[in-house]
Amino acid sequence: MLIAIDTSTSQASLALAREGEVLAELSWQCRQNHATQLLPRLTQLLDMVEADLPAATGIIVAIGPGSFNGLRVGVSTAKGLAFSLNIPVVGISTLAAAAYAHAATGLPICPILNAGRSEIATATYQQQADGWHQTVAEHITTLDTLCQQIGSQTTFCGELTPTQITGIKKRLGVKAIIPPTPARLRRAAFLAELGQQRLKKGDYDQPTTLQPLYLRKPAITKPKQKIKNLGD
Repeated sequence: MLIAIDTSTSQASLALAREGEVLAELSWQCRQNHATQLLPRLTQLLDMVEADLPAATGIIVAIGPGSFNGLRVGVSTAKGLAFSLNIPVVGISTLAAAAYAHAATGLPICPILNAGRSEIATATYQQQADGWHQTVAEHITTLDTLCQQIGSQTTFCGELTPTQITGIKKRLGVKAIIPPTPARLRRAAFLAELGQQRLKKGDYDQPTTLQPLYLRKPAITKPKQKIKNLGD
């Protein structure tokens, strides 16, 4: 049984899956309460399928981009579970998990997360004949710049605001495919599927080195040093 954890943003999600089958899933708005809500929700999910933590065979975690607090909680929890249960852990890009829900379209897929400062975090993915591919790496940009780079019909997903949707449609017209809000919900079930694909290949991460994917440094400044009084 795989445990999939996504606490990348205020929209959190958990899933339990086995061999491609989703056993149980929870998605909720946790705001900034990742640390207090994650483990109780995981316990709730395990109770739903009458399973215990030792039944887990792998941990899949969304590593970002996303909020600093949310990613720290999710990745730390995933690493702790992997250590304590002695099972593999796989880190998956949050943007990849958001995009994978729309893989069947065959179109380029641009997931979008707000990055603050009027910027967005995005990447591009596409399901091709030989499998799932990332065609543009995760990066921070503006919506205007992103739209200027779109040359063909593209699916946009992620946590899009109404203003962003309006802007994309205005700039790209029929080139922009935007699924309805429920279809854009980032679900841990898709995260589990991507993680399972890696585990089947024997491709997993080391708990000691797995880190969140931060596209910019945290907004933390060093405290100002007191100016020493020359007369002291």
